Amino acid sequence: ATYSLLPYDIWTAIGLVPKRIASFALGDGSRTERDISECHITFPMGEGHSPVILGQPGDAPLLGVVTLENLGLVFNPFTRTLHPMRLLLATLCEQR
Repeated sequence: ATYSLLPYDIWTAIGLVPKRIASFALGDGSRTERDISECHITFPMGEGHSPVILGQPGDAPLLGVVTLENLGLVFNPFTRTLHPMRLLLATLCEQR
């Protein structure tokens, strides 16, 4: 998943408001539209802001790759755990 999805009860309880609408492909190939907002997210290993899908009643919570990348985290699917990402910094150097 690209964006994280917050269940309806959660995002309404914390007072998020829709900022835009996006179209998403579902696993069966169909498409659906959902509202998007911005949310401050905190994990034991870091915190930051991320775009989030505002779920409708019945939608399941989902942690998306954009949220993980914004927080500098990667998901290990074998152990189902989060780990710090190996961050890279590219700089321009003057040639002498």
